[in-house]
Amino acid sequence: MVLSAQLQTDVNTLAARLSPDARISAPNTAPRWSQYYAPMPGFIVDVATENDVLITVQYCVSQNLSFLAQNGGNGWATTLHGLKKNGILINLAGIRAVTFSSNNTQIRLQGGALVSDVVAAGATANALVVTGICNCIGALGAVLGGGIGNLMGQYGLGVDNLISLNVITPSGKAMVVSPETPSLWFAMRGAGPNFGIVTSAVMKSYPMGSKGLNAWLGPLIFTEKQLEPLIKAIGQLIMQPKMALELVFANSGNSSAPPNIILSIFYHGTEVEGRSAFALFYAVGPIADRTATTSYTNWNSGGDMACVKGGRKPNFGVGLALMDPPTWRAIYNALSTLIQQPGAENSSVLMNSYPLEKAKSYPRASSAYPFRSNLKYNAVFTPVYAEPSFDKTAESFGFRVRNLWRSTSGLPLNATYINNAYGDESLRTVYGQNLQALKSIKTQVDPAKRFNFWFPLS
Repeated sequence: MVLSAQLQTDVNTLAARLSPDARISAPNTAPRWSQYYAPMPGFIVDVATENDVLITVQYCVSQNLSFLAQNGGNGWATTLHGLKKNGILINLAGIRAVTFSSNNTQIRLQGGALVSDVVAAGATANALVVTGICNCIGALGAVLGGGIGNLMGQYGLGVDNLISLNVITPSGKAMVVSPETPSLWFAMRGAGPNFGIVTSAVMKSYPMGSKGLNAWLGPLIFTEKQLEPLIKAIGQLIMQPKMALELVFANSGNSSAPPNIILSIFYHGTEVEGRSAFALFYAVGPIADRTATTSYTNWNSGGDMACVKGGRKPNFGVGLALMDPPTWRAIYNALSTLIQQPGAENSSVLMNSYPLEKAKSYPRASSAYPFRSNLKYNAVFTPVYAEPSFDKTAESFGFRVRNLWRSTSGLPLNATYINNAYGDESLRTVYGQNLQALKSIKTQVDPAKRFNFWFPLS
């Protein structure tokens, strides 16, 4: 690792203060899911304890060094590119312990824990935890942006299930954030990366009998000619608490064939109940049905193929209040064209929908997550390719698709779940009605603007 004289001094000084199992490594040793506008640190601190995080932040504050914490390495917002070679990336992968309370009603997870870690521990404890639906993402990283997922219809958003947070603040202090610290408690739950690094957290968990750890789920496959009836059915479906769905357009593997249309459905109950709940989709007539009763440890397995790190994967996300069939046809056609481009064959479209009633039962001002009632669908267009020379083409497709979605979103203003956003959105688009309150808290908590790489509020 070739460093400037000053960075080498920083490495030597910091290394002497860290725990024995911590290490300092080269910038490319903590791979990210996408290299498109990725952070470019001078070096990486691979922490081994929560105190290592505190020590690293304190050193950065004392030396006026920029820094950024990485959980699963899946964040794709272009704002993260603000971390340059004079900065430090704090890799939390070494702190990923997960434990449950004696009655399994609470879970304590460290900042580096992945969704797969939480699910595996939950299955062992016979308890469910509200997480994202991708095994390889950081569990707390997803939660701090809001935390949508398959169980939110029953238990609310991830932020609604937090009990307390152990946080390293911008001034380099360790503190517990809870309802007893109301301003930070509000801000951290929806805009957390602007206010501190969460080294561990306590969340609610839900003990289950053996049947409660099963769900009926899986993909239904539709033809291109069924696209409009399917989109109409999705728009008509009334989401019940135990339901979730995911729509994907992806390459079929045959370059001359249109993209696959895959609707993955989820029901936390029996097959009979699930088939009844999703009857609208069966009426459209899927050409293949691969649903099955599935154990908790395998609920997210369908997305594992998308966990491969590396390459360039800009994501153009939007929030929608309705599903417009002509718009989705235009987007399907855009993807059909994109995957014909050499090197972009693995590009895709993804849309998730979850029940909102439980999330709406919490007061709108209970957390900084702003979209409890109006985002029924969260959609993302993802060009996937390897070469930076393809960036302009990918961006052209992405911005065009995003504008199509926005033009028929059914929303008075653009609104995007922050964990899905590209990076150039207005702050109002990702923080909604909470923007001014968050800016005020930011001024008080982080006047030096140290946490400023994730849709920065200052």
